[in-house]
Amino acid sequence: MAADAEFLIDRRRLRRKLTLWRVVGIGAAILAVGAVGYRARVGEGRIFPASENQIARISIGGFIAGSESTRKLIERVGEAKAVQGVVVSISSPGGTTTGSEELYRNLRALAAKKPIVAFVDGTAASGAYITAVAADHIVARETALVGSIGVLFQYPDVSGLLDKVGVKVEAVKSSPLKAEPSGFSPTSPEARAALSAVVMDTYGWFKGLVAERRGLDEAQLAAVADGRVFSGRQSVPLKLVDELGGERQAVAWLEKEREVPKNLPVKDWKPKSEGGFKLWSALGLGADLLGLDGLAARLRAAEAETAELAGGGLLAVWRPAP
Repeated sequence: MAADAEFLIDRRRLRRKLTLWRVVGIGAAILAVGAVGYRARVGEGRIFPASENQIARISIGGFIAGSESTRKLIERVGEAKAVQGVVVSISSPGGTTTGSEELYRNLRALAAKKPIVAFVDGTAASGAYITAVAADHIVARETALVGSIGVLFQYPDVSGLLDKVGVKVEAVKSSPLKAEPSGFSPTSPEARAALSAVVMDTYGWFKGLVAERRGLDEAQLAAVADGRVFSGRQSVPLKLVDELGGERQAVAWLEKEREVPKNLPVKDWKPKSEGGFKLWSALGLGADLLGLDGLAARLRAAEAETAELAGGGLLAVWRPAP
């Protein structure tokens, strides 16, 4: 009996030890994940203000749409005393005109506080080129795609399909141009002319912005504003970009022309997660914690594009036909 009692006591002691080590193991795992998240965020000023002097990298990728989180990110970068300069890394085919305009104006406000250089890492077309001209200097890779200065308004015309299936859509309107184009009937010449006026007015705004920021005269602007894209190599003599190279050249310009201290680390700054559970945001956070920055950027871009495409509107986007 004494041996059995001692055996039971030993088993209870063993269980306590195992429970303790399980708790310790789980706690260590939580701390490890937290350490990764801390490293990913604190250095970028996502939880606490950055304390180490640095150059901030703001990445603009995917479909450009109006984004409150991006606006707040740019504001935080502008307020961070440790940020000595900013590299805006761009790889985007563009987006909505309103989203591109908002991003441009936010970056110009940032430029009043910090020196900014744009780096075209892949594509800076349409609305993404509006983003690039917000900087005072543009560096592009030789094989980057730049330009596509133009505006697009797209809508489906399903009237032929409705005729085939025997469906007719009736509408009572206060005036002929209300809710045009509808997509349920062919676009009238008057409606097409009204839409064309809006597109051309926005196109004129886009061209004026490029001419002002890049110092182009009428002839130079006409040569680049027909909607085509140019390679980085072509863009230098056309004055669409200032220099060929990579991020190293962009940082070197900040050091030489804006007197940013040399050899500062370049730190990624990313938007804070907004309230509520969002699938794309959750997946993006998981990719961040695993160090998969490229995947995280694509997931967030997919979220932005899904949200914006549902809203419609004028586009400044480069979409080559398949």
